[in-house]
Amino acid sequence: MAVLWQQLRSLWQGRALGLLRLTLPICLLWPPSGSLGRDTDVSAPPLQGFEVVKGNFSHPFLSVGYHKIVEIPAGAHNITVQETVKSRNYLALRTPSGASIVNGNWAIDRPGTFAALGTLFTYRRPNEIRSRSGESIAAPGPTTEGLHVYLIYQQPGAGVNYEYNMPLQNAHPSPTPDTPTPDVLSLDEDLSRGEITSNDIAGERLHPNQVPSDPEVNSDPLSTYAWARMGNTACSTTCGTGRHQVLWGCVEREHQTTVPADLCDPALRPPNQEKDCSNQSCPANWDLGEWSECSRRCGPGTQHRQVICRQVTHVHDNGTETLATVAAELCGTSDRPVTKSVCQLKICSQWQIRSEWSPCSVPCGVGQRSREVVCVSDQGDVEEDEECNVGLKPDTLQNCDMGACARSWFTSLWSQRCSAECGTGSRTRMAVCLMDHTTSLPLDSCEGERPSEVTSCDSGPCQNRIEWYTGPWSQCSAECGNGTQTRNVACLLNDNDGVKVVDQSNCSHLSQPITSQPCQLKLCGVQWYVTEWSACSRSCSGGYRVREVRCLSDNVAPSERCEPGVAPESRGECNTQPCLAELDPSCRDQYHNCVVVVQARLCVYPYYRTACCASCSRAPKTYPSTFLKNKIRR
Repeated sequence: MAVLWQQLRSLWQGRALGLLRLTLPICLLWPPSGSLGRDTDVSAPPLQGFEVVKGNFSHPFLSVGYHKIVEIPAGAHNITVQETVKSRNYLALRTPSGASIVNGNWAIDRPGTFAALGTLFTYRRPNEIRSRSGESIAAPGPTTEGLHVYLIYQQPGAGVNYEYNMPLQNAHPSPTPDTPTPDVLSLDEDLSRGEITSNDIAGERLHPNQVPSDPEVNSDPLSTYAWARMGNTACSTTCGTGRHQVLWGCVEREHQTTVPADLCDPALRPPNQEKDCSNQSCPANWDLGEWSECSRRCGPGTQHRQVICRQVTHVHDNGTETLATVAAELCGTSDRPVTKSVCQLKICSQWQIRSEWSPCSVPCGVGQRSREVVCVSDQGDVEEDEECNVGLKPDTLQNCDMGACARSWFTSLWSQRCSAECGTGSRTRMAVCLMDHTTSLPLDSCEGERPSEVTSCDSGPCQNRIEWYTGPWSQCSAECGNGTQTRNVACLLNDNDGVKVVDQSNCSHLSQPITSQPCQLKLCGVQWYVTEWSACSRSCSGGYRVREVRCLSDNVAPSERCEPGVAPESRGECNTQPCLAELDPSCRDQYHNCVVVVQARLCVYPYYRTACCASCSRAPKTYPSTFLKNKIRR
């Protein structure tokens, strides 16, 4: 044993001692790769020859827009920029010349990888409602140019941490010493002096070469060295239930001192073990969901989001977390984030009057005038009318009164021929009421007495002459549009004794004059037209009937210029008398759920009408919708 101990002392001197000094603390303090969860607050050791630059940007209130956080010089390594909490703010990167790398010019990029400045920038933005982490940007570096980091501020309480490594100006690699340096004790000196250095392993303070007082040993009973439990890694989480890993080291059996791991049999090394570890309960935090879309396309609107109080209960091996919804009081109801916010996507478009009123459509009387009204965006572009509030659109048509028109009676010349070839007859002329000598008006629109249109004439004595006599034409049946006018005809006998009316058969050998003819005084312009009423929807207890109402112009083309206030009704009540129930002793329901048959309108089928006779008899009598549609005449 003394010989073996002498050999170990020689191995630990020189370079072997330097290797042991570097390997042992790492083995004891750093857990194997992948054993820590994502919330473990452990950062990689700084690179040799580099200095770590850290900083924090924290401002409760800022103006909305871009705010510079830091300027990172060229040559930076291990760049990390992280929001302290999840928010509606965004991170942004630019080059010194102002070129955008991430989230520039008010355009928010999707999370991903962006190549710039000689490295790759990884942009992450959590979008799950249970996520509490904010945005982050990371790059391995080195950067070829300076990097400007910005915050796009939109929500109070902005906070950002940043960190990067910069190479030291006069840094040179340190050669590995061949002999122990003064501040490092060789193993024999350490044992002889009995000094203890501190090494914190899972909360225990131990001598660097001393195993725990009650280690778990795994070895060959004949071997001088054995594997012993050296402690545990730190818990993967600082709160809630996490995991930690058991650390194993090689020790000399007799003195229970740590020795290099290659002195123990690798085959006997216990497998990696992970165990649950619990800390104090995690604090509850408000879990903020994404904001909903704005309630209005333009102008002030509102948007909503979900706010839930959650608490981490367990941290899994892969870094994921189990969260539970807890009472809002645990998060502090006074500090609860708002769930409703004011939003405005853009300024609403406005109506703009583009022209003055046009001249009145008539030189006198009541006519119409028009003007151009368009919907204009806040940029001055003409848009569809739907982009503006239709209810606030200024009038484009307006009635105009040009004053009373000049109305006068005009007559044609008397006819040259007398209506009778003998005896007393008549001559005719036309009388019209004109406005400004151009427009025809109804005959009762002119002032003064209407001129006579018939005058008598004498064609000499008659000797038993048979002829048709025609009376004057009546007024036109319509003041505008198509109408009809009529007159009376009679068969007359003229002789020396005078004129007398005889049976019309006496004039059958003569061509009978017409008794009616079409007439049109003027065009009516736009007016309402209706169809016949449809059949009533119910035979009793109040139904309704419908008809089509349309606004048409003179050429029967659809128009929108009719007066809405005088539009005929398109729907009316009918058959308001109460229904009389038909009582039939043999009419009864055969099933208990006949009310469903009535609600489903199955009483029109003979089977259901018989099986549910009583219920169907009490049901309102209605016409099928298809029947109503067929009754409306287009």
